[in-house]
Amino acid sequence: MRLIWIVLGLSAVALGLVGVMLPLLPTTPFMLLAAACFAKSSPRLHDWLLNHRVFGRSNRDCRDYRAISPKAKRMAITAMAAAFGLSVVLGLGWKVLAVQAAVLAVMGSWIWTRSYGPQDGS
Repeated sequence: MRLIWIVLGLSAVALGLVGVMLPLLPTTPFMLLAAACFAKSSPRLHDWLLNHRVFGRSNRDCRDYRAISPKAKRMAITAMAAAFGLSVVLGLGWKVLAVQAAVLAVMGSWIWTRSYGPQDGS
């Protein structure tokens, strides 16, 4: 089972790295998933990700404070709006758009209501 968690974690890191270059593929959720997988399988990989120069802070803030930085919030909401806009431009059916709008509204609300972390006193 340990090997499965490591493979899932490494896959999440790979997808997160692809997301750095592709604007509609989110990086942070994949790095959070990778940290969770590594926590179950490899202390060394988990520590590497939590102490990573670029990805470490968001993982630590999420773990310690259930927090999302203001910049990450803006980027996530913008990506959601862009994805919905693309769906509209592609002419998806109204039922699909309604479901997508509902899911994005719920997820966007959840993201927006997370604290910023220790700097906002939360």
